[in-house]
Amino acid sequence: MSAADAIKAARAAGIDLEIDGDDLVLNATMPPPAAVLDLLSRHKVAIVALLRPAKDGWSADDWRVFFDERAGIAEFDGGLPRAQTEVRAFACCVAEWLNRNPVRSPHGRCLGCGGGEQAHDPLLPFGTAIIGHAWLHSGCWAAWHTARKAEAVTALATMGIVAPANFPDDFGKSGGV
Repeated sequence: MSAADAIKAARAAGIDLEIDGDDLVLNATMPPPAAVLDLLSRHKVAIVALLRPAKDGWSADDWRVFFDERAGIAEFDGGLPRAQTEVRAFACCVAEWLNRNPVRSPHGRCLGCGGGEQAHDPLLPFGTAIIGHAWLHSGCWAAWHTARKAEAVTALATMGIVAPANFPDDFGKSGGV
């Protein structure tokens, strides 16, 4: 069982979790089950890390709320079946993670291959002027972008937001990001 599973078990048992520095604070109206307390104790360090906002300013809870909101909108306002809403919500999470975790590269260097400007394949800026650009050759973009999306999927999974079984591997052919 993971830290994310321990958090889910705690919430299912009616326990509200907070962090205070490096301490995990439990709030419950009834004494928690011993099995849940054992899980929380075993995974305390990882749970605190999940509940603490990351460099993008969001905690695992914030990401869960974002996912649930997107799924709810697609299901109730869009009338989509739950399986489709989870795929769309996860794709939104991937896109949001990429936006909140930009990468930059020095002007004149491709972030994909490390090479410089080429007459037949100029460097192109990806990103915004405010946060800076990732400079890439057009031929390097696809592999770089696929790797970035995989990085987002991994980061989300560590926060307990796992890609639905029907989420496309290629992120593009069946409604992905």
